Amino acid sequence: MTDAAKLTTGLRSDVCGALRPSDVGRRVRLAGWVHRRRDHGSLVFIDLRDRYGIVQLVVDAAVAPEAHAALTDARSEWVIAVEGTVAARRAGTENEKLATGGIEVAGESVTVLSQAKTPPFYINDTDAPVDESLRLKYRYLDLRREPLRDRILLRSAMVQAIREVHHEHGFVEVETPILIKSTPEGARDFIVPSRLQQGSVYALPQSPQQMKQLLMVAGFDRYFQIARCFRDEDLRGDRQPEFTQLDIEMSFVDEASVRAYVEAMVIEVTKRIRPDRPIQQLPLPTFTYEEAMERYGSDKPDIRFAMELIDLGAALPESTGFKVFDETRASGGRIRAIRVAGRGAITRSDVDDLTERAKRYGANGLVWIALQTDGEVRSPIAKFLSPEATSALWSATGGKSTHADGDLLLIVAGPKILSAEVLGRLRVEVALELGLADPDVLAFCWVHRFPMYQWEAESGRWDATHNPFSAPVPEHLNLLATTSGDLAKRSEGDPAAGALAQQYDIVLNGWELGGGSIRIHDRALLERSFALMGHSLEDARAKFGALLDAFEYGAPPHGGIAIGVERWAALLAGQINIREVMAFPKTQSGSDLMLEAPSEPDAKQWAELGLSVRPVKS
Repeated sequence: MTDAAKLTTGLRSDVCGALRPSDVGRRVRLAGWVHRRRDHGSLVFIDLRDRYGIVQLVVDAAVAPEAHAALTDARSEWVIAVEGTVAARRAGTENEKLATGGIEVAGESVTVLSQAKTPPFYINDTDAPVDESLRLKYRYLDLRREPLRDRILLRSAMVQAIREVHHEHGFVEVETPILIKSTPEGARDFIVPSRLQQGSVYALPQSPQQMKQLLMVAGFDRYFQIARCFRDEDLRGDRQPEFTQLDIEMSFVDEASVRAYVEAMVIEVTKRIRPDRPIQQLPLPTFTYEEAMERYGSDKPDIRFAMELIDLGAALPESTGFKVFDETRASGGRIRAIRVAGRGAITRSDVDDLTERAKRYGANGLVWIALQTDGEVRSPIAKFLSPEATSALWSATGGKSTHADGDLLLIVAGPKILSAEVLGRLRVEVALELGLADPDVLAFCWVHRFPMYQWEAESGRWDATHNPFSAPVPEHLNLLATTSGDLAKRSEGDPAAGALAQQYDIVLNGWELGGGSIRIHDRALLERSFALMGHSLEDARAKFGALLDAFEYGAPPHGGIAIGVERWAALLAGQINIREVMAFPKTQSGSDLMLEAPSEPDAKQWAELGLSVRPVKS
């Protein structure tokens, strides 16, 4: 806690949460909100609250009649100031739930600073359910409640720790512009019309990507920023239209050195903020993208539990007797499974639920096989499986001796990526439902060597899997090419399909915490990559001209990462929605219920911008 002396003001000598038995006998001035009021006739008890905690105030009518009278009508959330003397509570009346539970303040004078209406939800009952929209509309009241208040304080402490660690390691904090040129970074830009240059627009930055690379060219070899970013995209639990990211860039580095610093920094900050939560493994385990998909069905694997994907295709005989399996293999697809320990007695309704989920995620269906304790199998497809196939299933999943309690196989047959992703999602959901993931454990890991490009069939071009500035691994430089030799004639079978990038993600408990890469710092190579992605030289220069020009004046090798501040804070706070660590978030539709934004500009504002509104035809 901040030194109490530094919190002294004209209305208070101390804060509510700082008083202790060592303060007994001392006269104090306090100010805060009425948390609870209890009227015992001549005695009035007030739980007085500020952001530092709660202390009990007792006012005796016989001792302080005017103070007692001032509290006659006091209600929850009134703001009061009090003067009094710290006293020890009587034996047996201590409150062990409060840090101040051993003392109370005998009030001698009370001033009502502000009255309050009855709030739309209980401030002093944090267990009472409150509708999400109500919490967002009255966010200033929600912020008074202890759980949200503590999460905002955790976030603040985390950001402070981030700054301290970076300054300790020679980084320079630089603020980059908010009004910039619109450039594609995967999501839609928020556009800001210019009043002074009518007909032209700024864009709000999706990230400071180009700016931080330009800072490397400028010679600032270690840069960081707590950056506000804006993306006009559909929202989920881990997305908001405006958010904060820790932006880092370093010069004269390779992937190993960037990751080494980021790992040390993340662990140091995490330990400072949540020393009570164990980190599963140090140093952090590293998976290639291919390995993560094969083992976990996800490029952001939750490694708090095992239940890895099993490749049944490699173990099954050439002909299984089950048409779906045989046709999948014949078409080049994969047969994968997850083994759920002790769930061999699954019910029909549970099977139906899991099957519907698999279909929602893109699978044609889900096959289940119960490996029973007697060595038999129970499944709708059991009768279609040859004895060799059944034996192979047992062998591939660990042998009969490992299934003593009866286990369940969930199997998806289909294309390589799809079969992995469907089972990867089911793996996480089933594990969470069964309580296999320890909520207190922090399981960080790295995933790297991502495919550099993905084929966009509709547009007939390659697109960057992360961002267009990422460099290929050195041994794949020659793969930035087309089969025809002409970068304008692209096809799905181009060598570019096999190119891997020096890209890396840091993952925490199944969430992508941040992503980064070693950047291309050579103009000719960057233009070549742009051409593969369908950008003409003119188009590339129009969108990225400043960066391309800068590379002609001596660009150092550089790389970095961007880490979601809200995601990090949410996970440290044990939350799954980043709104729970944001003071004033938006709804799923991007609305601010408190300020009633977005709102329609008036006619004068449109006129000043040289714009008019055209009704949308229905």
